[in-house]
Amino acid sequence: MTKNKPLVSIIILNYNAGQLLIDCVDSILKTEYPNFEVIVVDNASKDHSHQTCKEKFPNIVLIENKENLGYCEGNNVGIRIAKGEFVVILNPDTLAEPNWLTKLVEAYEEHGVGLYQPKFLTTTDHSILMSTGNMIQLFAFGYSRGKGNRDDKQFDHIETIGYASGTCLFTSTETLRGLGMFDSFLFAYHDDLDVGWRAAMRGIKSYYVPDSVIYHPPEGFSFKWSQFKYYLLERNRYYCILTHYSRSTFYKMLPSLVLVEIAVFFFYLRKGMIKAKIRASVDIIKNRKKINQRYHEIQKQRKVSDREIIVEFSDDLAVPKEVADKKSNMLFNKFIYRLSRTTRKII
Repeated sequence: MTKNKPLVSIIILNYNAGQLLIDCVDSILKTEYPNFEVIVVDNASKDHSHQTCKEKFPNIVLIENKENLGYCEGNNVGIRIAKGEFVVILNPDTLAEPNWLTKLVEAYEEHGVGLYQPKFLTTTDHSILMSTGNMIQLFAFGYSRGKGNRDDKQFDHIETIGYASGTCLFTSTETLRGLGMFDSFLFAYHDDLDVGWRAAMRGIKSYYVPDSVIYHPPEGFSFKWSQFKYYLLERNRYYCILTHYSRSTFYKMLPSLVLVEIAVFFFYLRKGMIKAKIRASVDIIKNRKKINQRYHEIQKQRKVSDREIIVEFSDDLAVPKEVADKKSNMLFNKFIYRLSRTTRKII
């Protein structure tokens, strides 16, 4: 049976995840799919969770980085040594249903080359959605569709989405390596959006697979909502705008982007995170040569135009309730939606 099933390399990046890592690996080892390897890549954890995990599950592959390489390069370390025909990027704070991997492989066999993600439900309440596919908003905001809503089977069929979440991303190893893996400059956050967008530029779609179910905490354990997280989210959002949109599209969007910049500035100011916003902007300016080089690398590989790609982009934006109060959320979202609808017409 195993010989007839392709090997899947499951890469779990760990950074002080503690018991969450142990529970995650324990859950994965109960997977019904018969042919997989588990690779734990540790980003210089201080809590010894990776060592405890290896002692408890000696058959896993453990790689110990000497420093915290971040989400992107940390996962790249695992991708480079993966032996499987397929690869899964999996967060250490997740738990899986036994058939999760079988359903992802079956979806790939049916739909072909692409990036795939399962349905995410909360670990605290299995009737509440965490994600039914991640979406890219026109101004490069990323968000999880359906987050916080009750799972009433309203998203219960395989469909294309904006991008597959890095919480659990499944694809062929050849595809991920061919895309250049994760962009190490990003370090963390919007890394999956970046990969999904670059894939779309080459005609590779992202899919949501509802029969594959992963459980995830309402909020991840890493970084929480900190100055560092706000900084990375905003810096990486603008990095994607500057490297993924063609120059022609960027200049058409520029007036709208200026308005978005002003709105985001006041949003960050209201949240007491203005230092994070300023740091993000300064970092973009400091790295303009690197960004320009990356732009040319990405554009050379393009097969699909911006006009075709943005058909799958959203005008809506879902700001998490823990980030903004209901009134601020509604006003910001309404502004972004109307501006996005207007901007779309000129691209």
